[in-house]
Amino acid sequence: MSEFVRVASVAEIPPGTSQEVVAGNRVVAIFNVDGEFHALDGICPHAGGPLAQGKVVGGVVACPWHGWQYDLKTGRNCVNANINAGCHAVRIQGDDILLEVS
Repeated sequence: MSEFVRVASVAEIPPGTSQEVVAGNRVVAIFNVDGEFHALDGICPHAGGPLAQGKVVGGVVACPWHGWQYDLKTGRNCVNANINAGCHAVRIQGDDILLEVS
């Protein structure tokens, strides 16, 4: 059964930034793109790079280690749709950012 857990406040992740958090037993990267929050598994499926440290352009994050790119809305790799970084539901409740964990 999944539930939503608080992982940060909205003020902690201003527009144009990202942050690595732990939700349940997972490392998750949260991105604020113009006030819209997205969450992917924080570890790149390619070689374990920290996705929260990647550069975001046009709704796509590039892993800082090898440049593999993932769509922030789906978690899918931009070259091979069979590779997925794992996407997590995000809710904003008041000033809190909540992530769905199972």
